[in-house]
Amino acid sequence: MINVLVADDHHLVRSSIALLLENEGDIHVVGEANDGESAVSQCRQLRPDIVLMDIRMPGIGGLEATRRIQRGLSDIRVLILTAHLDDNIAKKMYEAGAAGFLSKGADPSEMTNAIRQVFHGSHYISQEIAQRLALSNISDQENPFADLSHRELQIAIMIVNCQRVQEISDRLHLSPKTVNTYRYRLFEKLKVASDVELTHLALRHGLVEGYEASTG
Repeated sequence: MINVLVADDHHLVRSSIALLLENEGDIHVVGEANDGESAVSQCRQLRPDIVLMDIRMPGIGGLEATRRIQRGLSDIRVLILTAHLDDNIAKKMYEAGAAGFLSKGADPSEMTNAIRQVFHGSHYISQEIAQRLALSNISDQENPFADLSHRELQIAIMIVNCQRVQEISDRLHLSPKTVNTYRYRLFEKLKVASDVELTHLALRHGLVEGYEASTG
């Protein structure tokens, strides 16, 4: 039996995936998490074999949650579930210990196949995501977020998800002064002057979802 934890901040997505997987005879959903902290906590308590992890969630997010799970519970395999992925995020997710990437638009059969492959020790990347990454690798436009450190990227994501300095400080166990230092440093690297400019840049480069809808 493959025990799976589903981590996504949208209840409908989580419940739909859980219902789908429970129809498989060899897969059992042991829990659901709606943010990064909950995913880490439930991994410690429930010890699933596989975590289906959304990248963009409240709190520490999928990237940091994956890093923490792999640091303390390396036997748990993390399969990233995402609607959008660029090569910069993919690289950082692999560095954090992700075992594969699956598009949210994948067929149910592909999802269950990916879970089984990852459970048996293989890596998995869906064809749709692989194609997007290949196209991004040959693009003439460089992604400015590639120059950020892991912590700078993490804080950038939290800022564009409307989290204030004090909230970031509390979640990452850093002082507000340290958070602001990272904030000013990443602003300088990205050549932006405000949270609004950072958010627009993040949208253009796929770091957060919604650029097409917001510019339509």
